Amino acid sequence: MIRRVLVANRGEIARRVFRTCALLRIETVAVYSDSDAGSPHVREADQAVRLPGQTPAETYLDQKAIVEAAISSEADAVHPGYGFLSENADFARAVIAAGLTWIGPSPEAIAAMGSKVEAKRLMASAGVPGLPGAELSDLSNDQALVAAGEVGYPVLIKASAGGGGKGMRMVESAEGLVEAIEAARREASSSFGDATVFLEKYLTGPRHIEIQVFGDQHGNVVSLHERECSIQRRHQKIIEESPSPAVDPEIRRRMGEAAVAAAEAVGYVGAGTVEFLFKDGQFFFLEMNTRLQVEHPVTEMVTGLDLVELQIMVADGSPLPPLVLDPPLVGHAIEARIYAEDPANGFLPVTGPMHRFWFPATSPVRVDSGVETGSVVSVFFDPMLAKVVAHAPDRERAARELAAALRLAEIHGPTTNRDLLVRILESPTFLAGEANTDFIESSGVDLLNSPLVDPDEVPARAAAAAAASRAVRLRTSAMPATIPPGFRNVGSSRQKVGYMHGDNRVDVVYANNRDGMELVEPHGVSVISAGPDGVELTSGGAPLHLAVARYGEVVYVDSPTGSVRLVEISRYPASETARSEGSLHAPMPGRIVRVEVEQGDAVSGGDALVVLEAMKMEHTLRAPHDGVVTEINYEVGDQVETNDILIVVE
Repeated sequence: MIRRVLVANRGEIARRVFRTCALLRIETVAVYSDSDAGSPHVREADQAVRLPGQTPAETYLDQKAIVEAAISSEADAVHPGYGFLSENADFARAVIAAGLTWIGPSPEAIAAMGSKVEAKRLMASAGVPGLPGAELSDLSNDQALVAAGEVGYPVLIKASAGGGGKGMRMVESAEGLVEAIEAARREASSSFGDATVFLEKYLTGPRHIEIQVFGDQHGNVVSLHERECSIQRRHQKIIEESPSPAVDPEIRRRMGEAAVAAAEAVGYVGAGTVEFLFKDGQFFFLEMNTRLQVEHPVTEMVTGLDLVELQIMVADGSPLPPLVLDPPLVGHAIEARIYAEDPANGFLPVTGPMHRFWFPATSPVRVDSGVETGSVVSVFFDPMLAKVVAHAPDRERAARELAAALRLAEIHGPTTNRDLLVRILESPTFLAGEANTDFIESSGVDLLNSPLVDPDEVPARAAAAAAASRAVRLRTSAMPATIPPGFRNVGSSRQKVGYMHGDNRVDVVYANNRDGMELVEPHGVSVISAGPDGVELTSGGAPLHLAVARYGEVVYVDSPTGSVRLVEISRYPASETARSEGSLHAPMPGRIVRVEVEQGDAVSGGDALVVLEAMKMEHTLRAPHDGVVTEINYEVGDQVETNDILIVVE
């Protein structure tokens, strides 16, 4: 029997495995990089082993170090989680060779299906329909251009190992093919230690549907129904659900049979996922993930099964129980992934301290998170913070409960995609079950930039609450030793404070009197009571409580209508804070992998200037306006910090 499990992973997946192990009374061992020393998964394990270093290559991708950690901690099994080494056949062999139990499929199955190139060959021989494509390993750039022309544009460049949208580029014409191949190879090597890439036909507007399969050591392989993962950005899933609104019982049967046949072809044991593209009633094999998926909770919710428990049972030699052989499908589950990224700024990842991460205890949702209040979002790893899952009797209610939980959450720190998730869940196209993989890019709704809250009324209320809270703080705190020139603190005089809400300024004008604060602006809002952390006000005659949290000049105002982030405008701006409008600044810490221009080059606004590698992805930074490059401050290989001036265009 397995008694102690080392999880060769981090964040929310490590915590997820630990949770099931605790229920089974199995001891746990965490591994951690130096940047993860204070992470929740380290604290929650029974033991923790340091992997010296910061980057994935130095730590979570170091096979030898992880196997040694398992041996030194006297673990008798290794669970790989997902990502990192979870689909690395050599790692599985190393674990088994060390006398440890591998909680996953056989190295042979991983090698056959973990390589997307090999998997496509295997599926073709098994008669599973797939998209046309070409391998690129032995092709020159000219040969790759010929192959792409034969497949037909648009094409998709994909990493053979791993997933999660890394090492993936869509190319619409021959002009950008070679550059896309090179970028995909770099990302694949950085994320998975394997630079192999291939191309396949890009299918426009399909749905992404996958089948959860499970096999045991006794010859049983079953389908645990489908998940739809069509809502994506940059080929990375952000909303998943089960069952799919596009799948009827007959299609479910056919796709399930194809997925089981794919798993049986390699003698599959454990949890796996067979992914398909689906359009006009036809499905095409995409890939097989020989691991637990990020989105496995939606399957757990509709079947009532614990997939991690099943993984451990199967690895221990037990057969799948009868319930799994004939799995139920009850209700509807939807999962949303919260990422530290800015959708309005090209989905660039965002780093920094997480001041507050909180969901109401009354929310009927499951939250699997890798962070908590006080965590720091690092530049070294994937920016996913948490998964939030709602399960309800029907799809409409599940979407409503999930959107409400996201609205009520207090997430203070790095910018996230939370508002985008709510807009998607409340959009008519999604609620009608009509969204496909192009939904975010092609939606008629401005999903990326439209405010989640009312663009006038709600920010005005939030600013009023922020100003009322600020006034209380000023009254109850000592005055500064040095008062800046022009400071007005006469209680009966009108006070003015300004806030930026995105690109919009909101001003609050008020006066203090014996009855409290009297608001002059915004109109129609009255303060009933105020404290440093919360304000009661009326707007349109209805009372409303707003929670206020301040971190330096940034203020978060949370209420049942959603969360508003405001930045207080300084009344005494320091001259040294002025920024050059012609400068291209680093949006996050990272490493320069390519400089596209030379000093003296003329550029147009939007031209690519620098490629920055951060959070396991490459990000192209573009010229802020037309002009001439007058300064280049960094070279390829240099590390940069947020707001460093990379290039000046004048």
